[in-house]
Amino acid sequence: MLVGVVLAAGGSSRFAAGAKQLAEAGGRALVRLAVEAAVDAGCFAEVIVVQGAVDCRSVLDGLSVTVLDNPRWADGMATSLQVGLAEAGRRGAAAVVVGLADQPGVGAADWGAVARADASSPIVVATYDGRRGNPVRLDRSVWPELPTDGDEGARALMARRGDLVTAVACPGDAADVDTVEDLERWN
Repeated sequence: MLVGVVLAAGGSSRFAAGAKQLAEAGGRALVRLAVEAAVDAGCFAEVIVVQGAVDCRSVLDGLSVTVLDNPRWADGMATSLQVGLAEAGRRGAAAVVVGLADQPGVGAADWGAVARADASSPIVVATYDGRRGNPVRLDRSVWPELPTDGDEGARALMARRGDLVTAVACPGDAADVDTVEDLERWN
């Protein structure tokens, strides 16, 4: 079973206009765009959203997803990843595909390409014009090697164990929204 995980717990410290997860691009909240892309990919038994600094439930109405709270969100993205992995593990997932809530240009095609890629590698990473980005598929066999705190997810593992990684070219845009100026690009 394959589970999608959208990380949406951050404190938006560089975003001067409040919680970026709830900021709108094209008339929809960033977190909703990310979750819709994961759901619309059509390859996940479940989509999990990990929230922390802000409650995202109000902008996810009508989507069939599981929303989990990360009480340790301030300790870094790795804690949110661990919340998602723990739930996916409880549900019996063989792998997860993890993406971020602040990348409005990562669409269903990108989620689907990573999810459907050759499963012979335990890590599959999306690439955009040759540069690695999100989402990333993580086989259950590598979960124990992922960080438990700090602001890195699978990046350090991929750098250390390049032999485990397959890259998949994706059509989207992995630019993330960190500032109000970044958001203006999408509106």
